[in-house]
Parts: sequence; structure tokens; C-alpha cells
Amino acid sequence: MATAATRVVLDTPAAEFRLPATDGMTYALDDVAGEKGTVVVFICNHCPYVKAVIDRMVSDARVLMSESIGFAAICSNDAASYPEDSFENMKRFAKAHDFPFPYLHDETQTVARAYGAVCTPDFFGYSADRKLKYRGRLDEGRTTPPRAGAPRELVEAMRTIATTGLAPADQKASIGCSIKWKDE
Repeated sequence: MATAATRVVLDTPAAEFRLPATDGMTYALDDVAGEKGTVVVFICNHCPYVKAVIDRMVSDARVLMSESIGFAAICSNDAASYPEDSFENMKRFAKAHDFPFPYLHDETQTVARAYGAVCTPDFFGYSADRKLKYRGRLDEGRTTPPRAGAPRELVEAMRTIATTGLAPADQKASIGCSIKWKDE
């Protein structure tokens, strides 16, 4: 069953974190933040919504990163109940899709809770001063590709944020699989 991202208050500061990544390093928010903004996206390996957008997401991340916008993905799912989302499988998933950004493991789920993440994928776009300006989707594609010529919503939003510091007026919530919480 699909879950929609809930609205959060714009201008909320990005929550700090320090998490292990699939590349063997540990990253804090400072390490992934970009000069002109930062995207933090909550994903997992097994969700059909993530699988449907992953290659477009990686492509758009490359574009944003080339424009001094930081990018990181976080998996917070309960791997005991969803073994496909284990740290070892996260490493395989990142390699299979050639992630140019850190893929972080939030085993305790404290980071997902701090951000208010509810689904995968769930995109949070921050300005250079790390204030939330975008809580939306990658594009109009869900489990199928978007129509030809559809806006690249995340890319366009982050470019607006990088140049103006302002939140885009039109933000459509992301839809995906619910985060698999350990206590539910």
C-alpha cells in the first residue's frame, strides 16, 4: 500500500546525523552538504517505487552534485523484518546503480524520525543555510516512468532554491512504500 509524504514546516533546519555508508566511510550532514543546497532522500532496496525511480534519481543527483548541491540517500528500514534492506544488500544496491553519493544506514531509525520521513522515496531539499525548502517528489513518475517532457521536479526545485533561496510554490508530495519501523 502506498504512503504519501506528510507536509513538514518549511524552513525547519536539517537534522544533524553521523551514519555509516556503503562505501565504508561514515558521513555527517557537514560531509554531504553542498555549497548551494543539499538533498537528503530516504530510500530502501526493496520498494517498487524506489526501484522505478532509482536510475532517474541517480542521474538527477549527478546533475545536482555538478551544480554544488549535496546529495545523500538514507535507508532506515528494519532489516530484521525486511532482509533485502540489510546493510550488505544496501552495498550491492548502491554498486548496481552506481551511486555517486553516500548511501547511509540508519539502523536505529533516529535520523528518519528526526527528519519526519514516512515513505521511500522521501525527498528533503535544503537551502545553502540548511533550511528545508522542498519536501516533494523526484518527478511525476511513480512505478512507471514520467511522460515525455515531464518536469524534473526535484532538479528544478533545487535549482530555484540554489539561486533564490526560496521554496518553490508548487510541491507535490512523494508517494512510496512506508518506512518499515522496528516498533510497528
